[in-house]
Amino acid sequence: MARPTRVSRALSQNFLADRAAAGQLARLAVPHGRQTPLLLEVGAGKGALTELLAPRCRSLLAYEIDPRLVPALRTRFSRTPQVRVIGEDFLTARPPRTPFSVAGNVPFSRTAAIVDWCLRAPALTDATLLTQLEYARKRTGDYGSWTRLTVLTWPRYEWRLAGRVGRHSFRPVPRVDAGIIRIERRRTPLLDAAAYETWRQLVELGFSGVGGSLQASLRRAHGRRRVDAAFRAARLDARALVGEVPPGAWLRLHEVLAVRAS
Repeated sequence: MARPTRVSRALSQNFLADRAAAGQLARLAVPHGRQTPLLLEVGAGKGALTELLAPRCRSLLAYEIDPRLVPALRTRFSRTPQVRVIGEDFLTARPPRTPFSVAGNVPFSRTAAIVDWCLRAPALTDATLLTQLEYARKRTGDYGSWTRLTVLTWPRYEWRLAGRVGRHSFRPVPRVDAGIIRIERRRTPLLDAAAYETWRQLVELGFSGVGGSLQASLRRAHGRRRVDAAFRAARLDARALVGEVPPGAWLRLHEVLAVRAS
């Protein structure tokens, strides 16, 4: 009888052992009644999620960085023609040129890098990622505050906390619970390409902390009167902290502040 594979702490491995949780993640990644043309799985592990994703995909590329797990994965899915097991680091993969989705039980220590990879992929349509619950809540505004990355990408992507998974659903059991985060590319961006540079400048300035408050930071580039008018349009209190401003209010700030004085 083969010995069980030891978990690699260096790879931040926590295998999803709860089939119900894996099913929840698969349904969110590819809703019932749909079949995605191409899906990339991050960290296939022992194949618990891969098994449930496979019937929902015309093509599934299952990435696994741990070479000890790859042979068993390939054997397990040898008769599943739409599944291709790739024994590589997902982060080294070249993004497909055709529309594709991403899903996976993300190694907690590599979450930021994986999310960044997804956001940089031009053809990505959506990503469904199982991350630390705290990360998922921060990125989706569930704490009542918003991060710079979420606001910066909001015109092109919607961020949503789609579910929670208790820590006892994993082996070994991690110290914290997990959250399912959905990142979906908008079919129609909220800003056109020409306006995105002024959006980026506005958000970067607002989150810079220069001046001690959001209002003071924006006044450095736009002047008191215009910033005051923008705050009124966005229905923001002058004392509002930058993290408390939701993306919708940032869009109203941009509407006023991006207009050049004639």
